[in-house]
Amino acid sequence: MQRSSGSNKSDEVLDQAWQKIKGIQQQKFLPMAKELHGEDPHQFLRAYSAGLQEYIEAVSFYHYLKSKTLVSLEQVQSDLTFTVQSDDTEPPQEKTIIVHVPPSEYMLGLADLTGELMRFAINSVGSGNLDCPNDVCAYLRRMLGGFESLGQVSREMNRKVYTLRQSLQKVEAACYTLQIRGSEIPKHMLKDVFRSVPGAESSYMEERDLDE
Repeated sequence: MQRSSGSNKSDEVLDQAWQKIKGIQQQKFLPMAKELHGEDPHQFLRAYSAGLQEYIEAVSFYHYLKSKTLVSLEQVQSDLTFTVQSDDTEPPQEKTIIVHVPPSEYMLGLADLTGELMRFAINSVGSGNLDCPNDVCAYLRRMLGGFESLGQVSREMNRKVYTLRQSLQKVEAACYTLQIRGSEIPKHMLKDVFRSVPGAESSYMEERDLDE
């Protein structure tokens, strides 16, 4: 989805991304829902917590790119709710099965979104889109305010909020640099200016390595 930054085929890229997300729902989470049906939803949470958080990160990034909105917990849960044919009734009847999404997992997944948004801002500057970093900066500020309002929740949440602050600081520094020097530098050179911002170069290099 990072490829949608500055792309003339951003809609096509997002459509492909959504199809991949739908594939993950059917190929990964549907079998999981069948396996967990009738079980305590919290008993096996640790077994799939990391995968669920990565899925929420991807879905939330997709929603941001698609509509600049934050995906809701209700939407995430709805997408992981499936209707299947029951094997233990005659004649077979439909039943609803789910992969339970606790609010804590939803929040942890959203916290991971901030790194993707920072990289998206970097890529956007590289393609000459100077509005995107400011939009991302405002969005990250709202997210940070929401997370800070929760207080001390858990060690894992505190660690991710710390990373969120770092991502925001890097984007803020980049926005400041672009505001001061952006008008003097040709667009094709702005990527190098952005990389000169403390902390941004390492993020750019990580993204370039992923693209390669």
